[in-house]
Amino acid sequence: MSGLLALLDDVAAIVKLTATQVDDIAAQAAKVGTKVSATVLDDAAKAGAKAAGVVIDDAAVTPKYVTGLPASRELPIIWKIARASFFNKLVVLLPAALLLDTFLPWLVTPLLMLGGCYLCFEGAEKVLHWLYPHPESHAQEAEDLDAAHLEETRVKGAIKTDFILSAEIMTISLAAIEADNRLTQGLVLGVVAIGITALVYGAVAMLVKMDDVGLRLSQVGMTSFVRSFGRNMVKFMPTLMTFIAVVGTTAMLWVGGNIIVHGLEVLGWHWPYDTIKGIATNVAEAAGTAKGFVKWLVTATLDGILGLVLGMVLIPIVTRAIVPVFSIFFPEKKAMSH
Repeated sequence: MSGLLALLDDVAAIVKLTATQVDDIAAQAAKVGTKVSATVLDDAAKAGAKAAGVVIDDAAVTPKYVTGLPASRELPIIWKIARASFFNKLVVLLPAALLLDTFLPWLVTPLLMLGGCYLCFEGAEKVLHWLYPHPESHAQEAEDLDAAHLEETRVKGAIKTDFILSAEIMTISLAAIEADNRLTQGLVLGVVAIGITALVYGAVAMLVKMDDVGLRLSQVGMTSFVRSFGRNMVKFMPTLMTFIAVVGTTAMLWVGGNIIVHGLEVLGWHWPYDTIKGIATNVAEAAGTAKGFVKWLVTATLDGILGLVLGMVLIPIVTRAIVPVFSIFFPEKKAMSH
């Protein structure tokens, strides 16, 4: 009997020890989980910041796809584009980016630079259109197509444009992730994809409906102040959209130029990066105050100038060489542009 009691005491001690160990393991797991979550969020924030220029451009580009369509269809159209964007980022581009980084890592920088060239081209083309404006084709397009067909055409065009911008966002984000673990990289890219898509299309939805909200306030506002505020909202929207377009174009040129400069450095040509860094450092030292901001501003400005010059060089190459060749092989398709 005493032997049985001793055995039970030993079992109880073992159970108690095991429970203690389980508690310790759970505590450590919680710490690790918290650390991993913090790492994922931190890397996602850094990656999102790196892709900021493309994100701004994405938000600035999308509202044009609902121009000329019934107000009741604006939000459904934006949801269609956003849903496709989620799918492209999470199902197509995320696995493709990880596979590329695993099996063909040397190809990431050239692809990133190719995307940078695309941003420079698009930004320079917008600047060229501002300098030499031409009438928009939305009105004629609306006359030639019925509403359903027009909506379908617009959505397809928006999804194609979004795919290119999404690919650039995912590639930039992958290059900015510091973690080497594939699982962590996948989680970071997933967070970036979901967060950026929700941010962009949430902002777009607000932008395209602000004039409707302003109009409604101007009509049913309880006070003269509210009605006046609504009228001012409607009047302010064109200015806001112009400002967003300018910021988006500037960001495209800055990010595109920055990608090219860093890509050239990775490939072994250090002169552009070292030159820009040296100029920015000297100007920041001369400024004396806010050195960090001054250095960033000078760097971004020089990157943007480089991006604009490169984009202007690319415009005739793309329009007179690449597009004609593309149209030969794909005569049924038109080259995509914003």
